[in-house]
Amino acid sequence: MTINIDQAISLVKKEVVNYQVPVVDLIAVQTNDPFKVLVATILSARTKDEATAVAAQRLFTEAETPEQLARLSVSQLEKIIYPVGFYRNKAKYLHALPQVLEEEFGGNVPQSVETLLRLPGVGRKTANLVVAVAFKKPAICVDTHVHRIMNIWGYVATKTPLQTEMELRKKLPQQYWLDINSILVAFGQGLCKPQRPYCDRCVLETFCPKIGVTPRRLKQIGRKTSDKELYFVSWNVNGLRAALNKEFMEIFHKFDADIFAVQEIKAMPEQLPDLVLNVAGYHIYWNPAQRKGYSGTAIFSKKEPLGVLYGLGKKEFDEEGRVIALEYDDFYFINTYFPNAQPALKRIDYKLKFNRALFTFIEKLQQSKSVVLCGDLNVAHKPLDLANPQSNKQNPGFSPYERAWMDEVIATGYIDTFREFNREPGNYTWWSYRFNARAKNIGWRIDYFLLDPGSRHRLVEAAIHDDITGSDHCPVSIHYQ
Repeated sequence: MTINIDQAISLVKKEVVNYQVPVVDLIAVQTNDPFKVLVATILSARTKDEATAVAAQRLFTEAETPEQLARLSVSQLEKIIYPVGFYRNKAKYLHALPQVLEEEFGGNVPQSVETLLRLPGVGRKTANLVVAVAFKKPAICVDTHVHRIMNIWGYVATKTPLQTEMELRKKLPQQYWLDINSILVAFGQGLCKPQRPYCDRCVLETFCPKIGVTPRRLKQIGRKTSDKELYFVSWNVNGLRAALNKEFMEIFHKFDADIFAVQEIKAMPEQLPDLVLNVAGYHIYWNPAQRKGYSGTAIFSKKEPLGVLYGLGKKEFDEEGRVIALEYDDFYFINTYFPNAQPALKRIDYKLKFNRALFTFIEKLQQSKSVVLCGDLNVAHKPLDLANPQSNKQNPGFSPYERAWMDEVIATGYIDTFREFNREPGNYTWWSYRFNARAKNIGWRIDYFLLDPGSRHRLVEAAIHDDITGSDHCPVSIHYQ
């Protein structure tokens, strides 16, 4: 089975129209300069678009022409383009580029694939991309996305990108040559992902052959295996009023959770509509921040608790509405919204004080009953808990101080419920709104359910619901008995 290529490209082109433009195409829109397109393309090899964009902007501030580039040393170039992939090698290529352009091509960027291949740091993919993007000449740039998707479609049956390029030159109508790379790169980053592609949401779902594909498996919501189980959900909604306009109530009712905890509500109860203030079958508890439009937590519970604790008993934390604890017959349920350490770790001292106060709080509670703690902890514990650990080592949410606190909590015996079932990378709960990060799954796992050391036997299942939108975070859940 093969695909109708005209139909497929037409539908995919419409699908990706609002996706993030690949960085080389974006630079081409901003400038007609083939030199800049060439340099950006060299930088982009095996590098994420957002890193390429920042590095290219820094470099073009220093060097917009081959002559200006020639004045920069290799060490200067390394500092400018870091942290693009293989930045040391690329710095050497860029340093050598002006001389080769001058000696072999009179200072001009050549316009054919064969001549471009004589430049330092330029392979077939880069050469084809420069020909297509900079000069608008027929060329087929085949990167891993184009190679992979064309094989998934059954349009080619090849083992390497070079073989795919040769096959496409024979059979792909030339009208698609210039655009096919940007279309399929956007499609491959957004929907037809290398791992767990979103076939259920794909515009080609009904007629794509899906050769060699294992689609993502949608998570079951609200499924219980026993009447003795309780279903708990936690979600940072990043503004409850905004979430209400993004199907929050529909999602809430679909979960049908026994306890549904929300963080960062950013609202006083009096600012909210009745549909969320009075939900049939639920007791609702609010702990808004004193400052309007900021922080705050809430819990929806089917069963009325024995008691409710608001805050930690410390004014500096409690005025931000960061903690609610509900007491039940045999456990405490604690909903928390941890402070963000802020850029340059400006608020790290405040956050660490909060961390210590919270740990003292839960240690006291767990002396008498089991403890379930959930919420946005604003920390990725291990390198597998975020997409780019190397470039975030000193950033808020992955600083050594915050991770050390998590180390201490886990070493004490508290259970990171999700990691009891899944130790694979690529499972995240928060994505920046910038750079199309969610579509590319460039995220962080910073939302958790933690259990006290003696309650592992009560944990049945844990999940991340990354298919649910409506916030820059997604819900997380556990089954508890």
